Amino acid sequence: MFSPSHFTAVLLFATFASTVFGITQRETPQKMFRYGLYCWALFVGSAIVLSWVMYLIAR
Repeated sequence: MFSPSHFTAVLLFATFASTVFGITQRETPQKMFRYGLYCWALFVGSAIVLSWVMYLIAR
């Protein structure tokens, strides 16, 4: 049975959501790819920043 860690789940969600956003929000394949990477970086970056904020609040 597949039991991913929280970070793996975030990476999977970011990958799938960014793929959908890239395909549906841009017209050309190059723009789709660049927007998908941009969304992916924002998803992963915000998850890392927010996890550190929650860690510091919980201390």
